Amino acid sequence: MAVGCLVLVLLATFVLWRSDTSRAERMRIAVVDFVVTNLEWALVPVTEAVNLATQIQSYAVLQRQNRELRDELRRLRAWRETALQLEQENARLLNLNRARLDPALTVVTGKVIADSGSPYRHTVQLNVGRVRDGIADGWAVTDGLGLVGRILGVGQRSSRVLLLTDSTSRVPVTIQPSGQNALLSGDNSRLPVLELIDAPDDVRPGDRV
Repeated sequence: MAVGCLVLVLLATFVLWRSDTSRAERMRIAVVDFVVTNLEWALVPVTEAVNLATQIQSYAVLQRQNRELRDELRRLRAWRETALQLEQENARLLNLNRARLDPALTVVTGKVIADSGSPYRHTVQLNVGRVRDGIADGWAVTDGLGLVGRILGVGQRSSRVLLLTDSTSRVPVTIQPSGQNALLSGDNSRLPVLELIDAPDDVRPGDRV
């Protein structure tokens, strides 16, 4: 029954739509106006949904690009750190090549194999020792930039270095160009302290120790 009524309504609508009378034309215009007006209202949620989906997609793209930029920044920082380390190593090697050593001095080259220090103890372990290299307690230890500490303990094939920054380190030094004597005392920070200076007023920033 319902199907039959629907068929009759559709058939009548088709006949009226195809009719060329003025009444049919007015009816067509009214139907079109009604459909267009309501279609605009009906399309508002669809349009908003499309805009929201576009914004979500754009946000996802921005998030992905942000992650990629952060990853790239981390890689660049790692490369920068590597470049700085290589630059420092190169500077040390250049300084070692330029150094003029007294032939009477015994020079042994080694590498740091372990950092055996702690917040209260600044020491490192070297891969040179008594048997093969003739290392002895008290020897000075330098890198390409200058004095870094002294040998504190010697094993058969390794040795331990007490760094200048250790709180128990005390090294007599001379300050140039004034020629004053002082004591370089470690305090477990990156900057050891100069103590017992003869004339502190004569010490200037940039003086060589």
